[in-house]
Amino acid sequence: MKQLKVIFFFFSIVTLWYNTCYAEQGTGELFKTYYLEDKTNSKTLDQVEKMTFTETNANILNFGTSDHTFWIKLVSKDATRFKNELLSIDQARFQLANLFLKRTAQRDSLIKSFDLYNKGKAKNSQGFSFMLPTTLKKGDILYLKLRPHEVFITKISVKKEYELLEKHALRDIIFGIYTGIMLIMFVYNLFLFVVVRDRSYIFYVFYILFTWLAQISIQGYGLRYIWDADSFMNQNSVVLYSLLGLASACLFTISFLNTKLFSPLSHKLFKIYLCLVMMCLGTLLIIGSSSTFILMQILTLLGAAIAMYASYYVYFKKHFKPAGFYLLAWSILLVGAILFVLKDYGVLPYNTLTTYLLQLSSAIEVMLLSFALADKINYFKKENETAQVQALNASLENQKLIKEQNIILEKKVRERTEELESANTILNETLNNLKSTQSQLVDAEKMAALGQLTAGIAHEINNPINFVTSNVKPLQLDIDDLKDIINRYEKIDFEKDIKPQFEEIEAYKKQIDLGFINNEITSLLSGISEGAKRTAEIIRSLRNFSRVDETDMKAIDINEGLLSTLVLIRNTLPDNLVVIKELGNLPKVECMPGKINQVFMNLVSNAVQAIKSKDVQANEEFLTIKSWYDSQQVFVSIKDSGTGMSEEVKHRIFEPFFTTKDIGEGTGLGLSIVFSIIEKHKGHIEVVSEVGKGTEFIITLHVNIP
Repeated sequence: MKQLKVIFFFFSIVTLWYNTCYAEQGTGELFKTYYLEDKTNSKTLDQVEKMTFTETNANILNFGTSDHTFWIKLVSKDATRFKNELLSIDQARFQLANLFLKRTAQRDSLIKSFDLYNKGKAKNSQGFSFMLPTTLKKGDILYLKLRPHEVFITKISVKKEYELLEKHALRDIIFGIYTGIMLIMFVYNLFLFVVVRDRSYIFYVFYILFTWLAQISIQGYGLRYIWDADSFMNQNSVVLYSLLGLASACLFTISFLNTKLFSPLSHKLFKIYLCLVMMCLGTLLIIGSSSTFILMQILTLLGAAIAMYASYYVYFKKHFKPAGFYLLAWSILLVGAILFVLKDYGVLPYNTLTTYLLQLSSAIEVMLLSFALADKINYFKKENETAQVQALNASLENQKLIKEQNIILEKKVRERTEELESANTILNETLNNLKSTQSQLVDAEKMAALGQLTAGIAHEINNPINFVTSNVKPLQLDIDDLKDIINRYEKIDFEKDIKPQFEEIEAYKKQIDLGFINNEITSLLSGISEGAKRTAEIIRSLRNFSRVDETDMKAIDINEGLLSTLVLIRNTLPDNLVVIKELGNLPKVECMPGKINQVFMNLVSNAVQAIKSKDVQANEEFLTIKSWYDSQQVFVSIKDSGTGMSEEVKHRIFEPFFTTKDIGEGTGLGLSIVFSIIEKHKGHIEVVSEVGKGTEFIITLHVNIP
């Protein structure tokens, strides 16, 4: 921070020197000064003459931000003669400036503003000047009617014409130098943006442009060379370009300091600040510059505080060296602005130096920010070179280490290879043993299922067979009676009287009850037919389960497999179990038929066992089988009203060897095999269960399984 101390010392010495040698004199020696604020902006000279003015001894009239009209009353202390002397108002931002002369016992007269450049035709761009009368008597009064654009700060002085011309010429030279510096920085940084393509440069270029435009608006050069007095730009240029400069400075700071990385808090504050600036710009377009000027001043102070905090944090906390130039630049601008404001409040003398302190500090700031941008390039270049050297050293070190490690690794690889080969041999043996054990366990599960299936099938087939065999003997007896009647008809002797013979046959028919025999034969044949159909149904169901070990994919009807499963386990269903079948219209599914039937058998058997294992049986227990088709998928639901499962059990049911049955009642492989089969079919199985309410398994199969 040594540079900052040097700048402060420089400002102090120059200011002290100029204050001593070139401090300007005001009107205090010639006039007594009074002022009156006209908040209505409508009072005439005749009206204000009757009103009470407030006396002031200040060299600088500073009434702050206002759009009201102010009447300045200058009362001549003594009789004075003037020769080519002007009453100078050192402020270019007045929208109204009139001078009235009130002589004792004479009519009021209006003195026109006198322009030094075009003899009354120009725009009073360097302030307002009024040619004083040749003589003023003691007690003569000059009334100044002034109304500012944004802020009322001015010095009123009496100067000779050549002194005023010299003063303006000096200011033109100073501002020309300032403009030259800004132009050089503008072109230089624009060129760097084209070459480097860093957004920081283009934001900085816009900042330079808008800062310069704001300064030419304040100093009156915009009115002198660019726009008209009554134009929108002349009315609002100071606030407009100041706000645009603040927005550009904000974007430049975000990009230059990389606040998103180095200072996230500052980054958020700058985003909020940028939104406020945009809102203030909108306000300017709606209500004008008079009210927006105060908002602009507040935003300027707020932006300076955020920028100082961000640069301080990035420089001292994150050690980003280019931020040092940025911090120094803003510090100088801030000091210049403070000294400039002190001049407006009379703490510092009002002269050319203090008038242009803001431009001086702005020019120094612009140059330092250019140095910061250049230092940023050097900083990253140096970091890149350092990184390359470090990378090269690390690469050489890595090569050395790699050579050493390669020798060690080759030795360890050989040792590890031998260990792996030995372990691989052991693992292969273990794997073969596991495969053999797994095969035995699966076979055991199959045998258990087969035993259960065989018992059910034997009972199912035995019932219709018994039904057939029990009907055969009565049917044989009825057929024998019919044969006996036929024989009696065949033995009729037509040579004898046939009437007694027919009467004998009729009596025999009544004896054996021929009508009952005919009905009984029909009933017995129907029973035999029903038994044969049930036997055929069981055989057809068995045929579906005779391909359990098939691995070929075939298109089958899922509903047919579900019905076959119900037929085969019908014998195991308890008397209070109601089977509900809601089978939808399904397309055929490509799958392994035996494997899918094995899934159905396992799930339905488990559902029946869950219902049987309930401690308290309801009058009716339910087994619901559903199937439906939706979005190229077939869904099968098997739901029971059994004991249900807890969450812990539900999460483990598909683990191999996990079972909730007693020892010897199950292997724990049934649902594991079910899960494996569904997974091989690229399907999905879902379990919905609640203790005491039952369990539902939902199977999803794709219609077109690759």
